[in-house]
Amino acid sequence: MLYIFCFREIKAKFTSIRQTTMAGYTISNQQGLHFLTFTVVGWVDVFTRKSYRDVILDSFRYCQKERGLLIYGYVIMSNHLHLIVRTEKEDLSNVIRDFKKFTTKTILKLIQDKSKGESRLEWLLNVFAYHAKYNTNNRTYQFWIQNNRPIELVSNSWIRQKLQYINDNPVKAGWVSVPEHYLYSSASNYATGKKLLEVIVMDSIWSDVGLIN
Repeated sequence: MLYIFCFREIKAKFTSIRQTTMAGYTISNQQGLHFLTFTVVGWVDVFTRKSYRDVILDSFRYCQKERGLLIYGYVIMSNHLHLIVRTEKEDLSNVIRDFKKFTTKTILKLIQDKSKGESRLEWLLNVFAYHAKYNTNNRTYQFWIQNNRPIELVSNSWIRQKLQYINDNPVKAGWVSVPEHYLYSSASNYATGKKLLEVIVMDSIWSDVGLIN
């Protein structure tokens, strides 16, 4: 009896810890402003190809127009994306789910299209199949890591920090010397007004440090 009691206590504590840990990666405020990270499984450098980056951009544009996604900052790196976003009406979790589902399907289709000349075809599919084996939500291939690591941004200083982090990613990778020279990010939206994707420029986040009246 003592053994059974102890087992139940340990199980209850483990369940509580697991739920708390998982809750740390959920979006509780569905209309709040969030910093998100979407990462390709195995950190595979999929987005070295323009056609795959274009799928991401086109999907962003669709979500902006049809799903009420508001984008304030973004960067497309070789194997992950960073975003600062919120939604107007729909739950952010639902928009993210559908975005990842559609981009997975579309990019996999492009990879498997032999006319596109993807030299890594077999290797890529093997990697995606390997990761799918350990995820009951995927039958054949898994493209994105499930966890989006959402962080709700509730202050100007926090927003500035994450926006700077997004814009500095290509510089830290050694691809450009200044953030706005990288085409696939929001840095140029803020620095020069030039844009590949429409984003909402947050001038107000500088008001508390005296840069905006």
